[in-house]
Amino acid sequence: MAYRICKSIELESGHLLSKHPGNCKFPHGHTRSVEMVFRADTLDANDMVVDFKAIKQMMGDFLQQFDHSLCVNTEDPNYATFVAAYGERIIPFDGEDPTSEVMARTIFHYARHALEKAWKGSGDYPVRDCVTLERVRVWETSSSWAEYGE
Repeated sequence: MAYRICKSIELESGHLLSKHPGNCKFPHGHTRSVEMVFRADTLDANDMVVDFKAIKQMMGDFLQQFDHSLCVNTEDPNYATFVAAYGERIIPFDGEDPTSEVMARTIFHYARHALEKAWKGSGDYPVRDCVTLERVRVWETSSSWAEYGE
């Protein structure tokens, strides 16, 4: 039987879906919750899968870039205008719309890489190499989410 923990981080982010036929093609925002599920078959010396502080250290700056930003497909005809107006607050999604599904995949890949780097680290919150990332879930609204895992 495996142990699982979930770290959830909330942020405010906007997006527009260039390919969408309805109102989602216009800029709009969401209060998003990002859930990351980590797994291990055993507990560490502190009786944990991994300390929640270790996850926050691994992911904090990356996820904070999404807070109060606008996620935009680089192929959107107004992409350059948004970048000129808002600079680093525009998060580029190369050739694809920043749907919740795409955001979940993007965050998953970053988190998995950050976890692999943390295996090699040390410090106050060590991460064992038996800890794996199982999935990332991005809540778009209180009743709608997308999930990605490998």
